[in-house]
Amino acid sequence: MEILYVPIDERPCNTHIVERIANTAEDIKLLLPPNEFFGNKKTPSDTEKIWEWINNEAVRSDAIILSIDMLVYGGLIPSRLHELTEDKAVKWMNRLRSLRKKYSNLPIYASNMIMRTPKYSSSDEEPDYYEDWGKEIYLQAYLHDKSRRVQLSAKEKDQLAEIQNKLPQNFVEDYEKRRQFNSMVNEYVLDLVKEGVISFLVIPQDDSAEFGYTAIDQKVIVSKREQLRLDKQVLIYPGADEVGATLLARVYNDVKGYQPKIYPIWSSTLGPTLIPMYEDRPFAESMKSHIYAAGCRMVERPEDADLVLAYNVPGRVMQEAWDQPERDVTYSSYRNMLLFVEQIKKYIEQGMHVIIADSAFANGGDSELVRLLDNEEILSKLLSYKGWNTNCNTLGTTISQGVIGQFGHSNKIQENIIYHLLDDFLYQTEIRMQMVSDYLPKHDLNYFDLKRKADIVNQERDKRLQNSFNKEFVHSFQHVKIEQLKTYAPWNRMFECGIDLKVNFG
Repeated sequence: MEILYVPIDERPCNTHIVERIANTAEDIKLLLPPNEFFGNKKTPSDTEKIWEWINNEAVRSDAIILSIDMLVYGGLIPSRLHELTEDKAVKWMNRLRSLRKKYSNLPIYASNMIMRTPKYSSSDEEPDYYEDWGKEIYLQAYLHDKSRRVQLSAKEKDQLAEIQNKLPQNFVEDYEKRRQFNSMVNEYVLDLVKEGVISFLVIPQDDSAEFGYTAIDQKVIVSKREQLRLDKQVLIYPGADEVGATLLARVYNDVKGYQPKIYPIWSSTLGPTLIPMYEDRPFAESMKSHIYAAGCRMVERPEDADLVLAYNVPGRVMQEAWDQPERDVTYSSYRNMLLFVEQIKKYIEQGMHVIIADSAFANGGDSELVRLLDNEEILSKLLSYKGWNTNCNTLGTTISQGVIGQFGHSNKIQENIIYHLLDDFLYQTEIRMQMVSDYLPKHDLNYFDLKRKADIVNQERDKRLQNSFNKEFVHSFQHVKIEQLKTYAPWNRMFECGIDLKVNFG
């Protein structure tokens, strides 16, 4: 099947990783716009050329996956910076109507974000004023929303009053104006679903929280979804960079007429009830949404399952992956990792497909889990391992790999596992912050800006990744040789990396 795919932006997590998942199946050809059409971080993509490309390529496609953020704004970051007017949004809605009219039988799957509100001050991905006032913009909305829904403490009331007194209102007005536009676009897209222009829509919440702007916007969208009775065609849940992979799985299942059955196992008792960092609901609730979004269903017995989802979650407190040397005691006292890994091994020995969502920490994998899996010599026997960025980034991509990889090529699946052990575990958990502390200062660089020295940073990262892989995986991939391992910095920063990887399986 040929699937036309327009991602939310040009980063590897939205392009290369989705291509890698697609390539594990023999019967998928994923078509992406040419690289030269894409923008770069805050520079929007050439949406007119992308639109022309869509119209030219749709004729030979079995389905289309579209990012509304890419079409309307030129990418995810431009969606937070634009100065668009309503007529531009209407133009794109009408263009999508024309696409449906031209290709009446072509299923169109789409995504459109609820704009995030980071809780910290940084202009790396936000407007310039967010560098100085980001935390206050977030807190003002958070506390104001909380005051309307539950009671604020005396300390919180004082904090809200202080913020309101000092926060420049022109920045708030600019920020809220853009959010209102983006929310309007989401409502327009719901109308397209109702009209049958869009077959299935996902509205992920990028970096969400229980209170604040995202929750406020979500309420508006949920209300309209209920009004239009689109509960099955429109899903709203935490996430962002996994959405291309999730919709790929959905398309694959719909075209094939499959509905894979998933049985989850958990690494802790309280874990399913905890709310992950950067999200607004418990692990278990996000899992239900992602399973459904991918075109799968959950079962209560392993013998009924096509996939076993091994869900690694915190014991009681969640931390960033780079804080593992000082990890909270409940990662040990509220979890039994030996039993969890024994369960994984048992299901593998029974011939079942096991996929891992390593979400115990934010922004990287769990060193205890990975090393126990290596000790048991089962890393190469998994169908998927993911452990990157947010919980839902991890969850969505590992479910997608499970769906696509069931009937796939074993070497390509193993190569993807190696890719994510290199990226999600070795780089994000360990090497990234090591280099920030012991390498970047020597070259007058920082986390958000590699200046014109990205090449030497990449070379140093390559060396460290190769050495760490050889050192860490002493029981796994013994007959595997990494022929090429070259990293790059997509947005000239340390947060993420892309990897050009070639593996020889002997």
